[in-house]
Amino acid sequence: MTDGMRAMQLYDTAREAVVPFEPGPTVKMYTCGITPYDSAHIGHAATYLTYDVLQRRLRDRGHDTQCVRNVTDVDDDILRKARELGVHYLDLAAEEVSRFDADMKAIGLLPAFSEPRATSAIPDILGFIGMVLDSGHAYQAGGAVYFDASSFEGFGQVSHLDRATMLELAAERGGNPDDPNKRDPLDFVLWQPSAPDEPRWESLWGPGRPGWHIECSALAMRELGDTIDIHGGGSDLIFPHHECEAAQSEAATGATFVRHWMHVGMVRLGGTKMSKSLGNLVFVHDLLKDWEPPAIRLAVIAQHYRDSWDWTDELMPAATARLARWRAAGPGDAALAEVRSALDRDLDTPAAVAAIDAAVDAGQGVSQAAALLGVA
Repeated sequence: MTDGMRAMQLYDTAREAVVPFEPGPTVKMYTCGITPYDSAHIGHAATYLTYDVLQRRLRDRGHDTQCVRNVTDVDDDILRKARELGVHYLDLAAEEVSRFDADMKAIGLLPAFSEPRATSAIPDILGFIGMVLDSGHAYQAGGAVYFDASSFEGFGQVSHLDRATMLELAAERGGNPDDPNKRDPLDFVLWQPSAPDEPRWESLWGPGRPGWHIECSALAMRELGDTIDIHGGGSDLIFPHHECEAAQSEAATGATFVRHWMHVGMVRLGGTKMSKSLGNLVFVHDLLKDWEPPAIRLAVIAQHYRDSWDWTDELMPAATARLARWRAAGPGDAALAEVRSALDRDLDTPAAVAAIDAAVDAGQGVSQAAALLGVA
């Protein structure tokens, strides 16, 4: 915390409360990136814009930030889509990553500190799995390596879910609780045999590929070290992904993996969460054809990051009109103090937007306050 400033307050998922966020001079951040088998939708944008505004305020407070955003370029989803399209999975990934990066640059995201790919980390992943096995928290079965969830006392520390809910979500979100090789349905795969048409790497446990959760642990630690200041993504990643990440990471190193867990609410369309499986998506690149990038940004940050909310046809015209009013107000630092204060209260972007609106209504220039929100 910089001298003379009150601590920023942020909700921590694991502690289930808004608590002081007091990192050192350099803030190490990791946000789960895309699995590049389809285009970025507005739900993705909401997550990355949240971390973008957080970085801007942390830098404004005098910190450096290192935000790592990974690319999951090998997992069940991308291999399935590549199979359907009849293309190489890395060609599919390259195309979608290029489009994603262009979309995020257009809506004003700060460049990532690094954007590592899962396939770049196979040696790190193999070493990491060896550490988990050596610690006694994993076992081999059926040509795969599994994490023994019952062996780790802290399993459940992020999500606080009961066993029945964990099993339900694991089944919904790729956890495969019915795998007969598991000792317990909540155990999760660290290394798995590849299907005949899937990529494979040699390992001490046989040829195969990494599990989903192990990729993020290995990349986060390679890029940022054993302990990260803040980690998150969409709230749908709390379980199983982030719960499993925390367990395997702390089992391997014995150190706290994440000091602060930060999750972003879901964006719905017609009352249903946007998801690739349902196909009810609003793509960023489609919005960019018709609307200015700062207006897209404003439509998203007018919502509180922890809320789940509905995307409607009214949002973009309203955001465009707001952007025009802010620009017409001209240069000035009106509402800057109010915006800083709002962002320090659990990243309250709706209050920040309202403060700028009030200053504009009073005939004051708001360019500096808008810039702190990343709105040009």
